[in-house]
Amino acid sequence: MTTVLMLLPVSAANVKADKAQNTQTRVIPLNKTQFEVIDAHGKKKKVDLKGKDFIVVSLREKGADGAAYAVDRDGVVWWATSISSGAKGHETPSGIFRVLRKERYYMSKAHPDPKGVNNMDFSLFFTNRGHAIHMGNTNAMSHGCIHVGEKGADTMFKWATHKTKVVVTREHYLPFVYYDLQKVGYRVNKKTPAHIKAYLKKMVPIQPHMPAPAAENNTSHSSVF
Repeated sequence: MTTVLMLLPVSAANVKADKAQNTQTRVIPLNKTQFEVIDAHGKKKKVDLKGKDFIVVSLREKGADGAAYAVDRDGVVWWATSISSGAKGHETPSGIFRVLRKERYYMSKAHPDPKGVNNMDFSLFFTNRGHAIHMGNTNAMSHGCIHVGEKGADTMFKWATHKTKVVVTREHYLPFVYYDLQKVGYRVNKKTPAHIKAYLKKMVPIQPHMPAPAAENNTSHSSVF
């Protein structure tokens, strides 16, 4: 049965506002819950999601994690999973959105599967142009959606509501949540994606309430993911 929390009409105003949230928008994590958003015109604003449930997607691009994180209203990062995102020419828009609607079973209208198999199950739509976090092949780049493995897609789908914010950034977020992930048992293993292993070798984790280090070092960290 399809679950729909909120289905909004796509008006001209909605489309115009949605297009403003594009690849030129920068979302810079300042700490676990605070983000600086810089739009295409250079206008800056600070967004603090403290006390809210939200998902952070650090895109599968150079300079980002290639992972998604679920953060609850108590500021606890309780879930993380590797992802793939939009391929060149189909880049995922960056910005701070919210879950517009949920679809448990779904087939892409723009890119339907030729075999008639649903290819966007567990969808959390966050733009009016069809961008969603959904179950998909994390080894293949997408047409703009966020591909998550079945376990991650199921978990996020059950947890998220129409009030859940979706932060999409082209920056690294893992340094701010490294210690949280340690606490909940994330470890490197044979299934850890190569791009995450490579970043962990040079990443400098940031302790809570501490500023980011001035430069990266080559210390190897092997206790997350």
